[in-house]
Amino acid sequence: MQSTSVNEPQDLGLLFHRLNNQLGIILANAELLEAKLNDDASRARASQVVASVLDAMSTAREIRLRSR
Repeated sequence: MQSTSVNEPQDLGLLFHRLNNQLGIILANAELLEAKLNDDASRARASQVVASVLDAMSTAREIRLRSR
């Protein structure tokens, strides 16, 4: 049997919600950076972060759907 601490969420849905919240914060900040950066190299890096976060959100959604 696996033991869990009192602070660990036992609901998988809650974990996905928390993950999406954190990814949303990363996405918002990356989009702000992308809009404010002046040099092309830095803007391209910010764009890569935006794309990666969107991919991570999509992957989390797919895992959630498959785990039902």
